[in-house]
Amino acid sequence: MNEVCENAKSFVGGIVSDLGFDLEVSSEWTDEGCVIEFSGEDTQFVLSENGEMLDAFETLLFQVYGRELDREHRFICDAENFRGTRKSELAVMAKFAAKQVREKGVPFTFGELNSTERRMIHLVLKDEEDLSTGSVGEGRDRRLRVTLK
Repeated sequence: MNEVCENAKSFVGGIVSDLGFDLEVSSEWTDEGCVIEFSGEDTQFVLSENGEMLDAFETLLFQVYGRELDREHRFICDAENFRGTRKSELAVMAKFAAKQVREKGVPFTFGELNSTERRMIHLVLKDEEDLSTGSVGEGRDRRLRVTLK
């Protein structure tokens, strides 16, 4: 899998270079998959619009190299610990939703989240015996809903 990660790093590094960004690209294989890290003077560009460019690189990498990854692994693009901070925010949001559902007995539906963010919330709440999570809607209108079992 490390070879896939190195190929992904080279691929993204080439794109970043061709676009003229002042960014260093590094990669690391972890339990989650291939983490591509961006650093340098132009980091603010990959972080703008709530990390939209990071999401775009992840989508592109999955389209190009996704067949070479096991199902449980992903491509994760990050800069300045944006993903770690977002993961913490999502964990807090998941706990808030769980509390609301338990107190009010009404399902809680999250706003727009990408598939990785929905997955993170699923994982945070997976061991809650009285709650279930599920996606509702299609495509870009897909939302995550937390309900009582």
